[in-house]
Formats: sequence, C-alpha cells, structure tokens
Amino acid sequence: MKISSCSLDAIAVRRSQYPTSGKAEFLLVGRSNVGKSSFINTILNQKNLARTSSRPGKTQTLNFYLVNDLFYLVDVPGYGYASVNHEQQKKMGLMIEEYIEKREEMKRVFMLVDFRIKPTENDLLMYQFLKYYNIPVTLVLTKADKVSPSRKEKNLKVIKNTINLAVGDDLVIFSSVNKTGREDILKIIENLTIETI
Repeated sequence: MKISSCSLDAIAVRRSQYPTSGKAEFLLVGRSNVGKSSFINTILNQKNLARTSSRPGKTQTLNFYLVNDLFYLVDVPGYGYASVNHEQQKKMGLMIEEYIEKREEMKRVFMLVDFRIKPTENDLLMYQFLKYYNIPVTLVLTKADKVSPSRKEKNLKVIKNTINLAVGDDLVIFSSVNKTGREDILKIIENLTIETI
C-alpha cells in the first residue's frame, strides 16, 4: 500500500466527536513511551504528523488520522504512566473503554509492546480487556533495532509466554529506525480495508 495522503482529521474525548464517515478504523494502544507516535510517523512516512515527546502521558485525547481518504489510525492515551493523576487516568480509561466497547468501525487493534522488556502487568490487562470484547489484535513489538540479534529469540519467547496470543491474533516485530515491520502492518491494514469497501 502506498501512502498518498494523511492528516489529523479529528480529536475526540467523547462519541459525539468521532468521525461519521463509516471508514475502517485501526486502534493503537500501548503503555506510555512505547513508541506510538514514532509508529504512526513511520507507517505514514511522515516526520512529525504525530508529535513524539520525551514526556510520557502527553496524548490525552483520541486522535483520528485519516489516511488515503480510506481509513483511520486512531491513537489513544498511553497507559501505565504514574505522573498522570488518578482522576485523569480514570477519565482517559473510560474514554478508551467507550471507544472499544461501541465502535463498529474498528477493524483491529495494534497493541504496541516494547520488544526489549517483559510485558508489564498493564500490557497483560489491556490484552485481556481486548479479548473480553473479542477484538482482533496484532501485537507490535517496538524498538526492535535496540534488541541485539542474540537476544531476539529469548525476548520473543518471554513475550509469547507472557501474552498468550489467542487464535487469529498475530505478531509483528517493528522498528521506526529501520522500518522493520512497516510493510507487514500496511498489508494487514490493506487486507482489512479492502474487506470493508
């Protein structure tokens, strides 16, 4: 798939602000600082469409990126960041839950997990939450360029043992530095978008 156009089309905190075009949507979830903004910029071949920040917890809205006038990448606040106060965490949690529970346009979730470390308790809770609603998931292992070849198999085994992928879910090793996994992600999006046209 060639990316010919992309833009931040809508910013939402509630259902009434979601786009109403009926186009396919792909949700991005992951803990704060896992590399969601870098993932978006790499997939869309942009430098700064999604703002990367050294300060985790910066995204506090649902951001709908319209791509090729065909589908949306939907970025939501990262989870597990302690410095966001409890009230804000609760509010953001409910906002994400509302989207996941009721959004028929959502075709798949790309759940980003840091390839360098064992999935956190929050990662596990998020995966179980998505599976509770029978939502198909692609696990995206980010920052692969920072994992030495000798550790890749070991890390992969730890991740697979921690997050026991359900039938139909898959896994992509990804790097925003050398674009490993970009074509795999675009192929998943393309196949699911064609199905909905």
